[in-house]
Amino acid sequence: MATRLQKTIPLRDLDAVGKPIAEAKGMPGSAYTDETLFHFERDQILGKTWAGLAFASELVNRGSLVPADFMGLPLLMARDRQGSIHVFHNLCSHRGMTLVSETKHQARSIRCPYHSWDYDFNGDLKATPFIGGVGVNQIEGFSCDSNGLTSVRSHIWMGIIFVNLSGDAPDFEEFIAPLAHRWEAFVSRPSFNGLHVSQSESAMELTIQANWKLAVENYCEAYHLPWVHPSLNKYSPLSEHYNIVFTEEMSGQGTYVYTLSEVAGTELPQFGDWPADKMRHAEYISLYPNVLLGLQVDHAFAMILQPRSCESTFEKVQLYYVGEEALGDRYQACRSSVLQSWRQVFGEDIFALEGMQKARHSPGFSGGLFSPVMDIPSHHFHQWVAQRYSENTG
Repeated sequence: MATRLQKTIPLRDLDAVGKPIAEAKGMPGSAYTDETLFHFERDQILGKTWAGLAFASELVNRGSLVPADFMGLPLLMARDRQGSIHVFHNLCSHRGMTLVSETKHQARSIRCPYHSWDYDFNGDLKATPFIGGVGVNQIEGFSCDSNGLTSVRSHIWMGIIFVNLSGDAPDFEEFIAPLAHRWEAFVSRPSFNGLHVSQSESAMELTIQANWKLAVENYCEAYHLPWVHPSLNKYSPLSEHYNIVFTEEMSGQGTYVYTLSEVAGTELPQFGDWPADKMRHAEYISLYPNVLLGLQVDHAFAMILQPRSCESTFEKVQLYYVGEEALGDRYQACRSSVLQSWRQVFGEDIFALEGMQKARHSPGFSGGLFSPVMDIPSHHFHQWVAQRYSENTG
């Protein structure tokens, strides 16, 4: 793989990304268009850290089973009888059959449709019908105890199911600590845990014909606001935004003049411990590799980027409201206004992402340039990606 990477992305291109921003180039076009790099990025970039897989709210009931595709890797999420969520490789220990192909919300167990081997929601093998012949369900020398499902390391934070495929990333609490500390000034832990999802005004999905990295780069910066988001720029102008770079795996931008509640005519409940002198502050953080977060005084949101191919990305968005009161009929119109406002903003980005993706095929593209002032968060992400490529080209 190292030799293949060097042919696809020469070391000199990676070195150019690592230069000071005024001299740097971005990642070359092949990093966005070469299909051979897709699984490399899954295993060596997304798989080596904590990546977003899905939202916990998708597993509606105890006994829910939800299959997930992680860049071609079949995974299975299960909510057990106690309400805990587990993630497994979606294959039977017997002959490697796909266990669950469609979402189930009232499952009694995890049963293989091929030979009916049966697992509980913890992944433990419980039944092996006819393993020793017709009517013989046990056989000497075979133990169910050591032949359960293969677990994937997982953790839930802010309602997001994170997975670490390699199993050797730092503890999630260590991974998320810089962001938890940064946002502690806005919301305390009890308050943050009080975020709630509405059944009808919390979700949207978009499919973008562009590489997942372009979505991260775009979200990191506010530079494009006046031209891509003219309506947003009117109430949250570029001049009132600031860059955020505060740890190796996070960057983004914030605003001093968040006024969506006034523009959209909403009066949603607010975080009770939000600093009084920062009521109009909002921050938008790219949590590398594939989770985009937004925090405002009256709601929060998360976007999980699910790469489908090197040129296609599925975006899954969830909005969170503050306290159970916010989910009542009284605030239904307000929730709808907030959801529609973000639907418009995220939708406006599509043409830019897809336009950049098409241009990455051009031999005239050599990585692009950076504004030393406006592109600092995006350059930070480029450097993070380039470093992981470099680590695998030695």
